[in-house]
Amino acid sequence: MSSATDKLKGKIKEIAGKAVGDRRLETEGKTDQARAKTQEAVEEVRERTRGIRDSFKRKRS
Repeated sequence: MSSATDKLKGKIKEIAGKAVGDRRLETEGKTDQARAKTQEAVEEVRERTRGIRDSFKRKRS
């Protein structure tokens, strides 16, 4: 599942939890959103690392 989907799913859980007064569901939604943001950050680092690696490869050639 993509991080955008996870983020949306988390937001829905958070809103549902607030609506019915279920703090556990609300917290679970917030956790899902945080996890999705972390996944996005990790993927961004990977992409930047690939770019740096590729630029070094081009300089050697």
